[in-house]
Amino acid sequence: MSTLDTAYPVGSTPRPPLCRIAVIRLSLRDFRCHRALHLELAAEPVILVGANGSGKTSVLEALSLLAPGRGLRRAPLGEMLYTNGGTRAAAWSVTARLQAPVAPVDIVSGFAEDGARDRRQLSIDGQVSRSRAALAELLAVIWLTPDMDRLFADGPQARRRFLDRLVWGVDPAHAGRVAAYERALQQRSALLRRSQPEAAWLTALEETMAAHGVAVAAARRQTTAQLTAIAASAPPDFPAVRVAASGAVEDWLDDGPALAVEERLRGAFAESRSADATSGGAAVGPHRSDMQVHHGSSGRRAQECSTGEQKMLLISLVLSGCRLLARERGTPPLLLLDDVAAHLDAARRAAVFEAVADLGAQAWYAGCDPEVFRPLVGRAQVLSLDAVPPAATLHEAEAIG
Repeated sequence: MSTLDTAYPVGSTPRPPLCRIAVIRLSLRDFRCHRALHLELAAEPVILVGANGSGKTSVLEALSLLAPGRGLRRAPLGEMLYTNGGTRAAAWSVTARLQAPVAPVDIVSGFAEDGARDRRQLSIDGQVSRSRAALAELLAVIWLTPDMDRLFADGPQARRRFLDRLVWGVDPAHAGRVAAYERALQQRSALLRRSQPEAAWLTALEETMAAHGVAVAAARRQTTAQLTAIAASAPPDFPAVRVAASGAVEDWLDDGPALAVEERLRGAFAESRSADATSGGAAVGPHRSDMQVHHGSSGRRAQECSTGEQKMLLISLVLSGCRLLARERGTPPLLLLDDVAAHLDAARRAAVFEAVADLGAQAWYAGCDPEVFRPLVGRAQVLSLDAVPPAATLHEAEAIG
């Protein structure tokens, strides 16, 4: 499968032991452009090469669905169904076996059309699970995609999602708290639209929102502080970053204990009912917070840096997040890197490859040109998706060289 050969020397830098969490088997059924795909893998990094449209990003998206959340594309579940000649499959599934510290773990993430509300189906070792926390406890996944190049320029929502993925990698219960807060926020908004909303119900929802909201904000503050500390010792080729969670609730936590902030937030919700009934949502809360990123040396906001600086800041932020999760969990996360080498010169590409290798994670790279990955000869396994018919099965992933 590989177009690379062994004429290129393997890097001499000592490597950490193989990661303790890795995908060693992956099967896709009726997912995106993959009618059926089966991969048997080693725990080393993986390189997916192929032309545009060969399904590289779809494989990374499938892997991202092994973690809580909507995946790296944030696409509707029905959009992921395999389609051929106008005929769409009725269900898709992503099945993975993880190499884990104690014993292998099998995860199935899937979706089937049934006319009801779209909901992802999940099972862990054959047992149905609806717990985001259970999934987050098993596996942390971080990704870097071309769409994220605008992370600093776009609105705060994408930055909150990025931060929350890191937080629930450290604290799996965070995923459930975010979900509970958002659910109560939606229920409160629906209730406020009624002509005569029930005050007792509103109060109960606002108490739920305050309790979960303060916990969410506190966890984000703690994680950004940890990120900043870790990023201060970033590899020499990458800029240090300063990260902070900003918002009203975060500011209140600077002024007093969490219980006092909960009371203050409950009062703010009660006072804004009339305005919130008109505008929708809530005027204050962690759903309006942002993640602020500054260049560690110059102090400039990431939005004010050049395009090249923003790219390196983003990579540095992702690598710092991986190092944080590795420290807190005792094992590095799964790292998905879609076209990460784009717009980087050879020296910077080599620096990225070295920094990722030093993490000890199972990194999944995707790109069109296999020549870009020559520095990884002898350290990774490569899969050429151009050689895979839509319904083919790959049984042995070939190591580069």
